[in-house]
Order: sequence, then C-alpha cells, then structure tokens
Amino acid sequence: MSPDNKQTPGGMARQVALASELPIILVAECIAGAFFGYLLDRWLHTKPWMMLVLGGVGFAAGVWTILSRLNKDDQRNSSGG
Repeated sequence: MSPDNKQTPGGMARQVALASELPIILVAECIAGAFFGYLLDRWLHTKPWMMLVLGGVGFAAGVWTILSRLNKDDQRNSSGG
C-alpha cells in the first residue's frame, strides 16, 4: 500500500461530516446577511437594496468559509493526521 492510498482513522466519517456541514454554512451565511440587510432596509427605508447587497456579501463569505475549510481539511489529510 503506497503512502498516497493510506487512510487516516476516521477519514470517512470526517468526509461525511464535512460534506453535510458545507451546504449548511453557505445557506446560513446567505440568510444572516440578507436578514441584517432586511433590518437595515427597514431602518433606512432603502428596500430592497441593503438586503440584496448584504445577501451577496453573505454568499461571498459563505464561499470563502467553504474554501478555507476545504483547504484546511486537505492540508490535514496531506500531513497525515
């Protein structure tokens, strides 16, 4: 068995946990951004602009978080633990 094919303990469980966590992160950050934008829209009377802008910022933050978590998991797997 080559070192590239060696599985770490709990590797499959970690992958399943990561795969189920990532969509939740993306949706939650989009909703959080849109919600704060909605509150600002009500306060500033700018409907729907702040909700759209902050929803987009939430989406971008979600993508950034997903990419950083995948990168961290990839580094953890390549280092062997």
